[in-house]
Amino acid sequence: MGVVISQLVVDCADPERLGRWWAEVLGWEVTVDDEGDVWVAPHAEDLMGGLLFEKVPEEKSVKNRLHLDIRPADGSSQEAELERLLALGATPVDVGQRDATWHVLGDPEGNEFCLLLSTPGRLAERAAEEAAAKAQAAEG
Repeated sequence: MGVVISQLVVDCADPERLGRWWAEVLGWEVTVDDEGDVWVAPHAEDLMGGLLFEKVPEEKSVKNRLHLDIRPADGSSQEAELERLLALGATPVDVGQRDATWHVLGDPEGNEFCLLLSTPGRLAERAAEEAAAKAQAAEG
């Protein structure tokens, strides 16, 4: 039997500032505890599946070994979300991605994340098209 991921913890200099920034990006809710740690989740009462921002004394010094991939919601587009993220203070980051279909950005503390191209609806359409093509090939 496996385990369940509870949250992704982000070390940072200013948990409240960075947590509120990510809450704005994701459209999630923020809870700040008595120690100043900041919990960001789809609903404040969610105890799992969110982001926990904790203060650390050291600054970020190298490329993250773990990062978030985010994608535009249905009804939006990569271009619209890129514009929104840049307006919120994200910065373009070059990690050698070249002609990728995604954008690598940094949050206000420089943590890299990727903005992907397809919406969830488009991914579902593509999966259905591939399943239909596979079924047709099996028949034929």
